[in-house]
Amino acid sequence: MPENFDLIIIGAGPGGYVCAFRAAQLGLKVALIDKRATLGGTCLNVGCIPSKALLHSSEQFAFAKSHAAAHGIKLGSVELDLATFLKRKDEVVAKNVGGLALLAKSRKVTVLTGTATFTAANTLAIKGEKETSTVTAKNIVIATGSAPVELPFMKFDGTIVVSSDQAIAFPAVPKKLIVVGGGVIGVELGSVWSRLGSEVTVVEFLPKIIATYDDDIVRNFTRIIGKQGIKIETNTKVTGLRYSKIENRDSKMSAATLLAERDGKPLEFAADVVLVAVGRRPYTDQLGLEQAGVQLDEKKRVKVDAHLKTTAPGVWAIGDVIAGPMLAHKAEEDGYAVAEWIAGKAGHVNWDLVPTVVYTEPEVASVGLGEDAAKAANRAINVGKFNFAANGRAIAQDATDGFVKIIADAKTDRILGAQILGHGAGELISEVVTHMEYGGSAEDLARTIHAHPTMSEAVKEAGLAVSKSAIHAL
Repeated sequence: MPENFDLIIIGAGPGGYVCAFRAAQLGLKVALIDKRATLGGTCLNVGCIPSKALLHSSEQFAFAKSHAAAHGIKLGSVELDLATFLKRKDEVVAKNVGGLALLAKSRKVTVLTGTATFTAANTLAIKGEKETSTVTAKNIVIATGSAPVELPFMKFDGTIVVSSDQAIAFPAVPKKLIVVGGGVIGVELGSVWSRLGSEVTVVEFLPKIIATYDDDIVRNFTRIIGKQGIKIETNTKVTGLRYSKIENRDSKMSAATLLAERDGKPLEFAADVVLVAVGRRPYTDQLGLEQAGVQLDEKKRVKVDAHLKTTAPGVWAIGDVIAGPMLAHKAEEDGYAVAEWIAGKAGHVNWDLVPTVVYTEPEVASVGLGEDAAKAANRAINVGKFNFAANGRAIAQDATDGFVKIIADAKTDRILGAQILGHGAGELISEVVTHMEYGGSAEDLARTIHAHPTMSEAVKEAGLAVSKSAIHAL
């Protein structure tokens, strides 16, 4: 007889494992299925966590090589040991996924390794390495995440044309790295390899990179990473790839030439490696959704209602596989809420307040309504901006690039959104999210006491600037 559970989650990424752990806390008998032998999904294994380890290590390398001397730190020759550099990343991943395994065991979550396929709305066949088993549950959550989008005319080959999966583990630093796509993944990984010595060019179809952010944020961000050595090519349409014939390893010829056009004129970019980072797609491959009666929308995402129920009874879906931002923390909130709904609790997610972060140096972060979007919607707003160049802590730690911007309703002063370009922006945005969660005003933010000296004082000053009351700005 197939083993029966109260809840089965397909996919052990941030959404899936959070859902499993919360359901177990609430007393449900839970199974967590993943095709990987380790928990954590894309995020912990080949995405968020390894990329942040690489970003941090590459920042240390850049500091030692280019900035330490200005601090009175004499290091002599600074060289990269790529093997150790990548080994540390692997150790960070191992520590994280190992911690999840311990949590799953302590919470008595049954972990099953294999590929899950629906045979009915409440039944799954799990194909493992040696055998196929069957499990059933009253409730099943689809948390299968997303996969890199492949360009039809430029297929991934794993060596020259790669996805982010390969870009966290290059065997050598590419001499010329072309990044197709100027979104979060592209600029983050581009910045890693640029610091290590790659000649990096980001090719973006749209008029600007990180296109969801306000123009003033993007303009300043583009200038800053340009000074770091990353070349940006916007309004550029990629049309193909021409491979080069390299007779020997000593050849100075690049492995390929990226073909593109701008304003009808052809462009060519020499490349040793092309990282395609044009987005991610919901991963529903081989799930057998039709057997369960689960329907997809026009973008091949799983259809769900306001409580994340699919079109099949007892089947739910969360995270990247449904509509909404493809972000790990959004998936986590989805999973937490679904576990509570299944257990009869009052789960809650405020999807209007999902922050986004670009983990470059400096970072870029946002939440809520941007200034450009507010003006496009004819919203009456007041905007407060404060530059890190006027922040004492920022000056002390060479982090004066960027600014904080608060957008507030002109009548009520309620905070509608915020965007931050600066060191640690991903940490600083959390305070604004908290104020917005409770309907806080720019004045509430401005009157909240901040420790001195801290980068967070720039957030307070931006709140003051909404009413033109900033203390440390003209």
